[in-house]
Amino acid sequence: MSAIYRYDITVPNSAIDENKHLNNVTYVQWMQDAAIAHANHTACTQETNAVGATWVVRAHRVEYLKPAFEGEQIAILTWITTIRKVRSQRKYKFFRISDQAVLAQCETDWVFVNAKTGSPMAIPTQVANAFEILPDEQAPKALD
Repeated sequence: MSAIYRYDITVPNSAIDENKHLNNVTYVQWMQDAAIAHANHTACTQETNAVGATWVVRAHRVEYLKPAFEGEQIAILTWITTIRKVRSQRKYKFFRISDQAVLAQCETDWVFVNAKTGSPMAIPTQVANAFEILPDEQAPKALD
């Protein structure tokens, strides 16, 4: 299993804002989409459901570096940097495929909670083991 998951998408017209580039809110939606796809690609979703839990966002951080435009192909790389008792940090890097420009660098602080009560719960070993942790110093610098 690779620690880094790649999620590709083409910028649709519906994601373009009044400034004629990818709407800032769309980055957050695609962060969530990439995270869910990565969790589904591993045993995370299955193991999370098995213990009656879910993940909720505590915080997002997005650093916008360059704009994206309609029709451009974007690769989102995502990976887990830490898993603690009830929280996990996921990072993302958005690349324009044509020139490999970094468009945005992002992170999400996820909290593992009981799906019925919403109360934080300890992340079980089988959920934590669904991902390979990638320390910050090993974060991708380029789209390979």
